[in-house]
Amino acid sequence: MDRDKTIEVLNSLITINNDRIEGYETAIKETEEHDLKTLFEHFISNSRKCKQELVFEVNALGGEQAEGTKISGKFFRVWMDLKSALTGKDRKAILDSCEYGEDAAQETYDDAIKEDFDHLNTEQRTMISAQKQLLLSDHNQVKSMRDALIDA
Repeated sequence: MDRDKTIEVLNSLITINNDRIEGYETAIKETEEHDLKTLFEHFISNSRKCKQELVFEVNALGGEQAEGTKISGKFFRVWMDLKSALTGKDRKAILDSCEYGEDAAQETYDDAIKEDFDHLNTEQRTMISAQKQLLLSDHNQVKSMRDALIDA
């Protein structure tokens, strides 16, 4: 197992959690809907928990944890779309943007589990799989709320 590659994989997951934290902190500031603020605070808490576990692993390997977010590409557009949706106060658009961001988080976890499996030890695989399930629950909650608006 390549220690540097393991740290790189763990740091990619730290970054995706940083993205979620920053995105939902922005969303809390922008929305006036109390139930969404509460939901987003819960999602932030989940990502902070995941990040803490990942940072512990990076530190145990003697690495330096990733700081910041993926400023470029997909996430920058996602959170800018979210900000626009929030500014327009369109609940469905807000939830659509959140689901898109959650899809990207799931994709990052999938990549770590499927493509980088050999670079993770058993404990790391178990931790990452549990985190993926936790974030999948967040994703499904957003999707369910969004779908309820479509069906209404």
